[in-house]
Amino acid sequence: MDFEFEGVQAEDMDSLRSTEFAAETIYLNTASYGLGPARSAAAVREALDGWSRGDLSSFDPAVTASREAFARIAGVPSERVAVGSAVSVHVGLIASGLPEGAEVLVAEGDFSSLVNPFAVRRDLKPRAVPLERVAEEIRPGTALVAVSSVQSADGRVADLAAIRAAAAAHGTRTLVDVTQSLGWLPLDAGEFDYVVCGAFKWLMCPRGASFLAVGEPAAAELTPVFAGWLAGEVPEMSCYGPIAELASSARRFDLSPAHLSYVGAAPSLALVEEIGVETIGAHDLALADRFRSGLAELGHEPISGGSPIVAIAGLGHLAPALSREGIQLAARAGNLRAAFHLYNSAADVDRLLEVIASALRA
Repeated sequence: MDFEFEGVQAEDMDSLRSTEFAAETIYLNTASYGLGPARSAAAVREALDGWSRGDLSSFDPAVTASREAFARIAGVPSERVAVGSAVSVHVGLIASGLPEGAEVLVAEGDFSSLVNPFAVRRDLKPRAVPLERVAEEIRPGTALVAVSSVQSADGRVADLAAIRAAAAAHGTRTLVDVTQSLGWLPLDAGEFDYVVCGAFKWLMCPRGASFLAVGEPAAAELTPVFAGWLAGEVPEMSCYGPIAELASSARRFDLSPAHLSYVGAAPSLALVEEIGVETIGAHDLALADRFRSGLAELGHEPISGGSPIVAIAGLGHLAPALSREGIQLAARAGNLRAAFHLYNSAADVDRLLEVIASALRA
């Protein structure tokens, strides 16, 4: 299936939804978990059948294809990308390389997978500030600034350009979690020291596929403490005893991959590339803006703009009523949170507004 989009065309998205997605509800919860395309589910089913027959031939090629596709989407060479299974492990690796007493600047209320690996190291000095003040709070002696590109709870977008500039001025390493943005927001991961991504949201991969893009010289500061035999320069020669030669690329930071997750990840990432991040982003943002406009007519102001994640403070209690009407979204930090992605339509937005208006009148 080949899509050639020139901008956002409703008929193309309608075709995509009918071909690749079959949600039985109005699914507006990509900020929690993205829907898997039909092609990805079919690949996993085929691999499962092969596994039961002893055919594992799809496993390693899927990891390679996923690494390369992620690298293209993130704008870095594949040699700079490590694979894993969870963001918190990638962040734990980075945390393990910081010297005793290092200050780590984070945003207040950021996602725990990004924050907690620094908090549990009692000899580090995490410091939390409001998201809007992260850039100006970077100071001499700040070893690392770690921030999500988009906040999970409410969709606020970090000023990454300002954070990058301030970090460069103070010699501070940068770590950006793009789990809530990569797939709809273009990225040049090469602008940061570390970029981590859980691929099961906006990239629509199975959970268990995650990525770490690491730059030089930041990579030289990391000890590959989680390295197993697959992180060797020649994995087949690295099975027993200490690994004689770790991979010269970022593969030395690989975790042994959850193969079935990567079998599903490769076609999902290919779909993102086929459509294009810019096209997906324009579609997602148009739906979010339509929702914001409708909320304004209902007398409610969303917490922020600029992302497909739209949160309305104080309305989290409406989530169960919406679920009963066949609309899946989330309640986060007291907010009602909707997240719009390529499998959603204007009709989904209008139905959501209709049900919210009814629930508010009840």
